[in-house]
Amino acid sequence: MASRPPVIDERARATLRRLEWRLRGRRVDTSLAGDHRSIFRGRGIEFDQVVRFEFGDDIREIDWNVTARLGDVYRKVFVEDREINIVIVFADSSALQFGSGDVTRRDVLLEAAALVMLFSAANRERVMVIRQSATGSQIFPPTRERARILTVINALFAATPPDPLAAAVPISPIVRERIPRGALVIHLGDVPDAPPPAEWGGWQRRHRVIGIRADDAWDRDGPGTGPLAVYDPVAGCVVELEDNAATRANHAVWRAAREARWRAWWSNPADRLVIGPSEDALAALAGFLRARERRGTAARS
Repeated sequence: MASRPPVIDERARATLRRLEWRLRGRRVDTSLAGDHRSIFRGRGIEFDQVVRFEFGDDIREIDWNVTARLGDVYRKVFVEDREINIVIVFADSSALQFGSGDVTRRDVLLEAAALVMLFSAANRERVMVIRQSATGSQIFPPTRERARILTVINALFAATPPDPLAAAVPISPIVRERIPRGALVIHLGDVPDAPPPAEWGGWQRRHRVIGIRADDAWDRDGPGTGPLAVYDPVAGCVVELEDNAATRANHAVWRAAREARWRAWWSNPADRLVIGPSEDALAALAGFLRARERRGTAARS
């Protein structure tokens, strides 16, 4: 029996229509998706062995250290991951509902999650989605079917955001989730409030983990005017901001501590992406993926 087309609400439908139109405009099937394949499952993901270089082999694969040690030319052999699982973890916290303009952090990260899923659908890759919230985790099993991926995108957009009036409850660390070994994990959310747990290092060795966050203009520079009454979705109350030296100093301390936590979780610049204020999510992701591919090519050469 043929599966029914997914029922998509108007907000998700409009976003999907806009994103798919822009992806076609960028010729994603020939350029962006090509880079995407190389990064997510292409050569260089898993090293296998070195073998003697033969005529016709790619000279970029030569292992110069082994060649110098053994006195003959050897090259590296890599194993391609053909059945990689891409796991999207969307950490849906109250902090994501902040936005000094028309768009919240949550809006930006929802769009980024949809883009990653559309990339995966174009390449027939298995996608698993975990939506974390203070009340628990909602798990969408791995699938490579486009219709089911669209259904998951719709479910993310339709999910009720955390109640900003309720007391903030920490989201369970990503290491508590049951994720297939060797998966590529893409974590979208705010900077975790706590430093990484002790098991984080071992967890990263079992999985490849990318962190993506969205910054508001106030995250970087503060409001710049005052006094100003604003609602704090984390504190759950209205606060009055003054534009004075003390406020700017406190903001600088907060920003430095936040950035330190971010880098503690994702120490490798190749594994973290910050989508800045007024930055286009598609352009940011495209640039990030291409930068990862350039690093991978340099490491293999």
